[in-house]
Amino acid sequence: MKTKFIFITGGVVSSLGKGITTASIGMLLKSHKYRIDVLKFDPYLNVDPGTMSPYQHGEVFVTEDGAETDLDLGHYERYLNQNMSNKNNVTQGQIYEHVLYKERYGEYLGKTVQVIPHITSEIKSAIYSLARGKDIVIAEIGGTVGDIESLPFLEAIRQVRLDVGRDNVVYIHISLLPYIKAAEEIKTKPTQHSVMKLREIGIEPDILICRVEKNVDKSIKEKLSLFCNVEPEDVVIEPDVGSCVYKVPLILKEQNLDKIILQKLKLRQRKVDITEWSRLVEKYEKLTDTIKIGVAGKYTQLKDAYKSILEALFHAGIHNDVKVDIRYIDVEQKNFEVQLKDVKGLIVPGGFGERGVEGKIQAIKYARENKIPFLGICLGMQTAVIEFARNICGLKDANSTEFDTKTSHPVIDLMESQKMVKYKGGTMRLGAYLCRIKKGTLAYKVYQATKIYERHRHRYEVNNKYITLLQKHGLVISGTHPVGNLVEIVELKDHPFFIAVQFHPEFKSRFLNPHPLFYHLVKVAKEKV
Repeated sequence: MKTKFIFITGGVVSSLGKGITTASIGMLLKSHKYRIDVLKFDPYLNVDPGTMSPYQHGEVFVTEDGAETDLDLGHYERYLNQNMSNKNNVTQGQIYEHVLYKERYGEYLGKTVQVIPHITSEIKSAIYSLARGKDIVIAEIGGTVGDIESLPFLEAIRQVRLDVGRDNVVYIHISLLPYIKAAEEIKTKPTQHSVMKLREIGIEPDILICRVEKNVDKSIKEKLSLFCNVEPEDVVIEPDVGSCVYKVPLILKEQNLDKIILQKLKLRQRKVDITEWSRLVEKYEKLTDTIKIGVAGKYTQLKDAYKSILEALFHAGIHNDVKVDIRYIDVEQKNFEVQLKDVKGLIVPGGFGERGVEGKIQAIKYARENKIPFLGICLGMQTAVIEFARNICGLKDANSTEFDTKTSHPVIDLMESQKMVKYKGGTMRLGAYLCRIKKGTLAYKVYQATKIYERHRHRYEVNNKYITLLQKHGLVISGTHPVGNLVEIVELKDHPFFIAVQFHPEFKSRFLNPHPLFYHLVKVAKEKV
């Protein structure tokens, strides 16, 4: 079967939830038994978001093959229940890097290198490379129509329809319908102008998805149909859904969006079964019990910085029959006892840099001493080891930060192979690595397995020189990576739930299948209520 293509653009404003909408469309089409792949184009010139501040870009989502990507790939994985790779996120920086590399090595045979056709051809190559073995490729264009950065991507997707034929491409435009409170009216003019801008570029949307605060009447759809040149049934309304974003596919299905897309692509509709998805959404809406879980980090002002952790807690809550009320603990503040009051569980997430490390150490100490169920992730594990080394092993000058390797007791250090790297910071462990789990441990109880693969994003490790001392004082090392005997999981026995991991389990949690670490954290915290 010839691969079909769906291109999703955004208009009026950013943060419309294009990623969730794209993932929802993918989930619905996959439920028709089609092989789906999803691609996110980011228009910034960074090669990847790995060096960008979470305040600039939100969390960096890491794939199985170690790609540092846009957080939208997390939505794709959670909704489609399939792993993404480095091919699923392409930045403008990567495109220009590839083109300039080819130019330097003479691949253009002396031609003048230009945006059209060279940049646009590279963009199309990224699209077509995903098509092998797939029935439908969905590509989301980051940013909004009218941004100068997005123009090469829009030109490229315009050309795709000419390449593969009209019946093999659908353009979907997501736009905001703002509500003007003073006039008590929903305004369609911004969407009209956004569509007009697209049409100037040469793209005529086949489907409009309109983001609104609440449902609108039929007259709005008819008005948009008239002025945006789409059929009334091709105007889809997507209202805000509150805290349960997993309701979006059901809202889109109610308006037959999956059938509309398949009809336009000349594809057969198949029997769909999303019963379990619907059941969980309905279950969540009926839940009344709540439980407070603290997230102690330094990016607490931006929720997207911990997006996958929040989603993993959401999944764990539903499967434990509770709503998780997340309390953000600012580790740069001193009043930990006040901030941690009434918290039934604590997560200390990852991060980079020395800022906030001492606060994380103090929060972990409080959780250890007060028997609060605790999960440390990445830097959260490293700070848990430092806290234990200081307060249990008596190494008062154990690393004060993950970068302080000049201390006389560097319990967290760079690997010897990384110290040889000439540029500052060494290299990172990225992507899925094997972890061997010891039987009889909390980790084994959680995973019910002796071998697991989890995703990493870090460069510092527990110093093997201190393992014997740490174990002597009661720290259980329950998971290790066989190459170099690297510490992957630590835990405490005299605690209801105290476990910390070097990897990022949040990246593998799914709506239908919560990650066992988050599930058991919420389960134990619920039992303590």
